[in-house]
Amino acid sequence: MRKRFAPSSKALRNTALAAPLKGTLDAAGFPSARAWRTAKPILFDADWQGKNRDPHRQTEVRLLWTPEFLYLKFVACYRLITVFNDADPGGRRDKLWDRDVAEVFLQPDPAQLRRYNEFEVSPNGFWIDLEIISGSLQHLKSGLQRRVSIDESKKLWTAELTIPTKSLTPHFDRTSVWRVNFFRVEGPTEPRFYSSWQPTNTPQPNFHVPERFGFLKFDPVPVVKPQKKKRSKPQ
Repeated sequence: MRKRFAPSSKALRNTALAAPLKGTLDAAGFPSARAWRTAKPILFDADWQGKNRDPHRQTEVRLLWTPEFLYLKFVACYRLITVFNDADPGGRRDKLWDRDVAEVFLQPDPAQLRRYNEFEVSPNGFWIDLEIISGSLQHLKSGLQRRVSIDESKKLWTAELTIPTKSLTPHFDRTSVWRVNFFRVEGPTEPRFYSSWQPTNTPQPNFHVPERFGFLKFDPVPVVKPQKKKRSKPQ
């Protein structure tokens, strides 16, 4: 039996919470706007060293879960959008990180420090999913679904991701604690803006520092206690 990972109380201060999905999905298979509002927002706007904050490049992340799927929503403020114009027919694009992206790194088994998954999406809907083992990259073939939109008037781009949990772990356990980090990259040329939820604190931009990841917990489905029937008063 795998030993369950238990972060310290201090570490849990850097914890993202995924809320249980309530209600139905929309016609495209994504949570409704009302469902997204039940998830606690995660905000970051500093670079990978926790410096040079830029509110015009702030990123908001929300997470929802079911036993079958993990849902993520990025809302990204931007100054300038730079994207690739070509991709595979399904939208997959190698080296997507060389243009603007939002990223999530997920590590369902923190005991395997050098093994984790990487998901990226660009403002025009291109994507990549990777399994990383000791620095080696390979296509995860997760079954990722995505939806993106750009609001030029508000300088915001939004991306929603649906990731099957079976592509992340063979047996989803709501009580387990995963490791996670969220990132953004923006800019056509160096120096680009590399932002991070949990700073990696490397001399040069580097997101692949799993020992710096935060934690991900899955909020339980609230238990609704049955209401006691009121006794009718005797006539």
